[in-house]
Amino acid sequence: MGNQKKLGFFSLIAIVIGSMIGGGAFNLASDMSSGANAGAIIIGWAVTGIGIVALGLSFQNLAVRKPELEGGIYSYAKEGFGSFMGFNSAFGYWLSAWLGNIAYATLMFSAIGYFFKTFDGGQNMASVVGASVMLWLVHALVLRGVHSAALVNLVTTIAKLIPVLLFIIIGIFAFNIDQFTADFWGKGGAAFEWSSVGQQVKSTMLVTLWVFIGVEGAVVLSGRAENKKDVGRATVIGLVGTLFIYVLVSLLSLGIMSNSELAGLENPSMAYVLEHIVGKWGAALINAGLIISLLGAWLGWTLLAAEIPYIAAKDHVFPKWFAKENKNKAPTHSLWLTNSLIQVFLLTFLISDKPYNFAFSLASSAILLPYLFSALFQLKISLTGNGYAVTESRTKDIILGIVSSIYAIWLVYAAGMEYLLLTMVLYAPGIIVYMIAEKEAQKKKYFGKSELAVAFAIFLLAVWAIIELFTGAIEI
Repeated sequence: MGNQKKLGFFSLIAIVIGSMIGGGAFNLASDMSSGANAGAIIIGWAVTGIGIVALGLSFQNLAVRKPELEGGIYSYAKEGFGSFMGFNSAFGYWLSAWLGNIAYATLMFSAIGYFFKTFDGGQNMASVVGASVMLWLVHALVLRGVHSAALVNLVTTIAKLIPVLLFIIIGIFAFNIDQFTADFWGKGGAAFEWSSVGQQVKSTMLVTLWVFIGVEGAVVLSGRAENKKDVGRATVIGLVGTLFIYVLVSLLSLGIMSNSELAGLENPSMAYVLEHIVGKWGAALINAGLIISLLGAWLGWTLLAAEIPYIAAKDHVFPKWFAKENKNKAPTHSLWLTNSLIQVFLLTFLISDKPYNFAFSLASSAILLPYLFSALFQLKISLTGNGYAVTESRTKDIILGIVSSIYAIWLVYAAGMEYLLLTMVLYAPGIIVYMIAEKEAQKKKYFGKSELAVAFAIFLLAVWAIIELFTGAIEI
């Protein structure tokens, strides 16, 4: 790392919070209400809270037990399950990070459209041009170095929390319990039925996962931390604080407007909930806060997206081309390819009915595999005692591993077949990237038997998805 400046404790917390509280918090009201009523949303948050806290604590434990694994999410899969699984974990995380930036771009120009009608809705050519300009401005900032970009992220994290906290305070006073309990389990005051409520809970899972992507942010950048012990603490503090904010935002909204009203709001829905309470100035404040928030989140995710292929290339799992740095220690080749792909995918603004929902659902699906293998690695080391003293109790960590693994498997189920297939279309080219890296490492055999089966399954699912797209069975 040379004389490169390191990231301190508060910068790491800011990266975790900044990566999680991006656009998702500002659109939770409509995203959650579009498929679920209040009772199911509460259950959904309970499932997510238990699962994501277990996952966050697993990341903390892994950072303590395996501090030498500086790639975080990628290196856990490689260490526990071999090079091909490690590669797919890194590749999936990378996909999720830059797909998330597309969702952020859509939401940002929806917010800007509140003030400048040229960008109205964030789904026109003006929005594509504006997002492209923003994309390359962020690119230029990151090229100046990770530390400089992280400092900007710290400032934007503080700034964006102000309108969110103001919304919570005003929402508490405006909350109406009768509004909240109306249609609690379903339309027309329907009684509890698990078949209906279960489907509603399932519909919230990609939304809740989306708003928590970034919990591993400090772990991914652990190699650049001043103190390795800060990584785990920053992850847990950022996670618990963010969870508290999310629950309040979504539940307070249900006590202010009806479920159907919330589901029909434009992006960002938080702006229009506050407008319903206090008038136009509320929507203007939230939209301004969202723009600031997205600037920080876009920057934070760009850091993460560029870092993963760079670290993987240094470990000979990605092709060495990705390991190229500039004089500021910024991963230049990784950054250029990442932002070039984002540039191409910005065209979904013009062809998708709901580009924000499409992008965040795909980003959430892409990260399922990396999260699953991290949870399984936590379970593996706690069961085997790898990284523990002989006399040290492992019971708590075994429970964490079990809970986080069950949660990750449940997410794969809840995501649904459509997004799983679409994600495989993006995973499939990674097989070629992996083979190039293996060739560079002078490996005589690229895949083991089980790895070859996984690669073949990814290829078949990708072909299936392409057929479904062409026949119209899957729509974007």
